[in-house]
Amino acid sequence: MSVRAGAGVRSLARIVARDDGRGGTSLPVLESDGPLALRRTRATGAEARVMLVGAMSGPLGGDHFTVEGRVEEGARLSVGSAAATIALPGQAKGDARYDVRLVVADHGELHWLPEQLISAQGSDLYVTTRVELAPTARLVLREEQVLGRVGEEPGRLTSRLTVRVAGQVVLDQELSCGPGAPGGWDGPAVLAGHRAVGQLIVVRPEFATDPVTAGVLGEGAALVPLAGPAALVTAVAPDALRLRRLLDEALSSLGQA
Repeated sequence: MSVRAGAGVRSLARIVARDDGRGGTSLPVLESDGPLALRRTRATGAEARVMLVGAMSGPLGGDHFTVEGRVEEGARLSVGSAAATIALPGQAKGDARYDVRLVVADHGELHWLPEQLISAQGSDLYVTTRVELAPTARLVLREEQVLGRVGEEPGRLTSRLTVRVAGQVVLDQELSCGPGAPGGWDGPAVLAGHRAVGQLIVVRPEFATDPVTAGVLGEGAALVPLAGPAALVTAVAPDALRLRRLLDEALSSLGQA
């Protein structure tokens, strides 16, 4: 098990989902250590479900967490988290890192739906999420970020999301907020004073021939088609509750609960 020390914690969690040949999905690999703990929960139909549980506080300054998930051909996997992740300042120097690496094979399906990431005052976190999808893979991925706990200023938070389908980039974007971030992050063109920001990316093969129509989805949310079989919803809100409501409504409007 990882132990937090002056240099920070290194923690790795790995998930592999595989079609079990009986109409369900098995999990031949479910490994985690230190602050990251993976727990299998009750399956629904052909879909295996996994919960990511924070066994320690963090990530703190100097920590480096990595989550790797692979959905093999024909398997279905849903991953959530038991509670919000809170980025906190730490004794170790340097920023904290949280890397997510996801791969989905042909005819596989992944729902990646963690709880919010909260950037506490004094923290410095860099998050990267990279997703590689085969041509017929399906994805629902949600990211939600809250800048500061109630009544406090945020820490610095930088997040980058990259999604590739059949080797082609359909989304590659980065957002940096909080102290030390490039100017304008809180201006009218970005967060406009809001403290919660999120996005939902949905990838379906049928979007290649029947793309979604761009539009506004209520106050603070917008839907756009991407250059590939994918759609992106971006939302800002005054708080986490309103942000979740916007993204849930957006997912419902796309016909997927």
